[in-house]
Amino acid sequence: MEHEAEVQGLRAVEDALAAACRKAGRARADVTLICVSKTFDGAAIRPVLAAGQRVFGENRVQEARAKWPDLRAETPGVALHLIGPLQSNKAREAVELFDAIHSVDRPKIARALAEEMARQGRRLPVFVQVNTGAEPQKAGVLPEAADAFIAACRDTLGLDLAGLMCIPPAEDVPAPHFALLAKIAARNGLAGLSMGMSADFAVAVSQGATHVRVGSAIFGGRSPAAGKA
Repeated sequence: MEHEAEVQGLRAVEDALAAACRKAGRARADVTLICVSKTFDGAAIRPVLAAGQRVFGENRVQEARAKWPDLRAETPGVALHLIGPLQSNKAREAVELFDAIHSVDRPKIARALAEEMARQGRRLPVFVQVNTGAEPQKAGVLPEAADAFIAACRDTLGLDLAGLMCIPPAEDVPAPHFALLAKIAARNGLAGLSMGMSADFAVAVSQGATHVRVGSAIFGGRSPAAGKA
């Protein structure tokens, strides 16, 4: 069957995620699997939808706009999460299209989202992205600035702050980064932890992840420029 590999990938990830939850003494229902469909078209996504997956992640507003309206019309109940960087001039489209945003990383974006949500009457849950590795090329607020930014997002702008997100440096052991994110979230009273991708989601679950973002383990490899969610 065409695209059977994606369904097999989804089942393998579900099995591994269930095993990770059992090992961590957590309920499987406590961890949301975000199936990262960036760079993949409807032909690859439809079998995964047919297999029952309903939460998907995209990196770019324009790409999501091109493919998801039709897919959602075919399959009600899909939740679409923006997991990639957002430009302020895309805030309107992002609020229209997505159900959650995981990449709030600077005041300009936070303000643009707050204004658009008020304008559109949509209150989306958002995650603050923390640059736990302090990588200059990577988006995210630095750990030492996270508390103040979280307070500004929640208290000043009134955003529905669901939690924090991170992408550890590729060359680092991920567990300390996940632990740092969990520590920042705990001291700010945030329950959501969006962390863990194809290579390390089991570790993320052991550190308290509530959302894992898995793409290549389900859909297969992408071009190097597309990243490895």
